[in-house]
Amino acid sequence: MSTNTTTADGDALDQGGISAEQPRDVTGDNLRRWLALTPETAEEPDRPIIDPHHHLWDRRPRPDAEADARTHHRYLADDLIQDIRGGGHNVIDTVFVECRSMYRQDRDDPLRSVGETEFVQGVAAVAASGLYGENVRCCGGIVGFANLTLAADVEPVLRAHMAAGANFRGIRHAHGWHPSPDIANSHHPTRDIEGLLGKADYRAGFAVLDELGLTFDSWGFHTQLTELADLARVFPRTTIILNHIGGPMAYGPYTGQRETTVFDDWKAAMRVVAPCDNVVVKVGGCGMPTYGFGHEKLPDGPPDSTTLARDWKPYFEFVIGEFGAERCMFESNYPVDKVSCSYVSMWNAFKRIADELSLTSIEKNDLFYGTAARSYSIALNDNLNGGLSAPAPSAIA
Repeated sequence: MSTNTTTADGDALDQGGISAEQPRDVTGDNLRRWLALTPETAEEPDRPIIDPHHHLWDRRPRPDAEADARTHHRYLADDLIQDIRGGGHNVIDTVFVECRSMYRQDRDDPLRSVGETEFVQGVAAVAASGLYGENVRCCGGIVGFANLTLAADVEPVLRAHMAAGANFRGIRHAHGWHPSPDIANSHHPTRDIEGLLGKADYRAGFAVLDELGLTFDSWGFHTQLTELADLARVFPRTTIILNHIGGPMAYGPYTGQRETTVFDDWKAAMRVVAPCDNVVVKVGGCGMPTYGFGHEKLPDGPPDSTTLARDWKPYFEFVIGEFGAERCMFESNYPVDKVSCSYVSMWNAFKRIADELSLTSIEKNDLFYGTAARSYSIALNDNLNGGLSAPAPSAIA
């Protein structure tokens, strides 16, 4: 069957059944319209921000998507840059985190996941070209995926990532597992392995990561935090970045327990992790529906920053108090958290919380850009470095 598309001049082009065109991201358009119902202006627009956690993907076509759903099936460089610069916040750089995006086509290629790093390094180059505006930067850090259960055989995969992207910093190999069928396990091939972080082959692969000086992003559930603490104690040299405040799930068997049992159990487990000095925390992720705040369900528009700050503050206050601002970084987790709030309102909420906690200037700088720069080796100029609890790499003048 022959498929027609159009040229720049509008003429039909026969591609012999292959079309580069994808259907419009209708559910993404739905989301944008909903977010526009609660307009907000960026507060403290000059404050430097490194957003240390976002994704990029194109998951079209999705014929199974409900027509009135609100989510991004396409979120690429132009979408990201519109969010990070279009809202008025001073985002000076970002960190991309793996999401099984743009893998190489050959499913038998042992280096298939390296395609994601190649793709994102290209996005960083696009931003640096000036095409999307002066001084626009993104993806200054890249977190890819490699299967650590390959043990010693993971080394060529890690080295291939390093060769593919100058901005590659480490990996995320998610370990989320729960016995309840109502809790979705992680998105990686090892999703059904209980106690993954303690398995001998996983730790052998982690040892290779450690020797190469790469970072490790941890994504699991609050019920698994003690497993992470044990891993961190075994590998004290590795910088471990705990995603999304440690994964306090408030759905499935935990529905309705966000402010009670989940909160108490999460706090107890986080206190076990906090003494591990090599663990830093991404403070965010609360826009995910699985965290139980329910903001994505509001019919008349998303919450404003005052509402977000009120709802998120108990979790964030505890994390910052236990780990210290020098080991915490605010994150967007976009576009996943975009289903609950706009980029402008989210970062306004973070700024409100920082003010309400009476944090010092240095503590705020750590939370908004310093901890991210240190953790992911993102170079800063001397003016930015001078306002931190400890310096990040220095930019070449």
